[in-house]
Amino acid sequence: MSASLLGALRELYDADTERGRRFRYGLLTFDLATVAFIVATSFMERNGLIEILDVAVGLFVLADFSARMAISRDRLREIAHPATWADVIAIVSFLAPLTSEGAAFLRILRTLRLLHAYQLLSRLREDFGFFRRNEDVIIAIVHLAVFIFIMTGVVYETQHKVSPHINNYVDALYFTVTTLTTTGFGDITLQGTAGRLLSVVVMIAGVTLFLRLAQVLFRPNKVRFPCPQCGLQRHEPDAVHCKACGIVLNIPDEGN
Repeated sequence: MSASLLGALRELYDADTERGRRFRYGLLTFDLATVAFIVATSFMERNGLIEILDVAVGLFVLADFSARMAISRDRLREIAHPATWADVIAIVSFLAPLTSEGAAFLRILRTLRLLHAYQLLSRLREDFGFFRRNEDVIIAIVHLAVFIFIMTGVVYETQHKVSPHINNYVDALYFTVTTLTTTGFGDITLQGTAGRLLSVVVMIAGVTLFLRLAQVLFRPNKVRFPCPQCGLQRHEPDAVHCKACGIVLNIPDEGN
């Protein structure tokens, strides 16, 4: 790959330029549209149009993945990162629509890479006050939603052939939500030892995510501002001094 092309890619993916910001927000829009496509097609019968769209999206994701790998300064570390394997699974599931139906739900894992990209989070904090004020809540909600969708896919793919109560994704979604909320109506149960173990995973992980969401919803409101001396990240909204080291803080005031 030529040096000029690498330079252009680094500007698009890493540089704090107007073109780079527009490009990254374009990728964000694409990923959100991809998630909507995944959710919508999960409830549809497979047909030729969906498979064509799958391949088209897969080729775009492959191009994005290849560009990220090309500009990476530490490819071994990049390959070892779980988010990289999530991207690989997503690409395979998109580009093999006839054989990867059982793993198609794992395409949602791509959103985790998007949310934990430091540069994207930094840009969202700078550009959107709402995100800056509610970052932890938004991420906790998205983590819970991603977990629900992934577990719905797992339940459906592992149980629709063996359980008479799991006939479609709606049934799997209903079971997942009632299980992770510990409501447990009992009208749908998973079959066999594997089904019971899957139910345990849904309950334990689901309750953990609910507790995390409750924690960020009800804890005292604080602003995120790294202390220049000790690095403490969170402070009271009206804090003048850092409560850890006592240095004077200059927290930006949005005029609220």
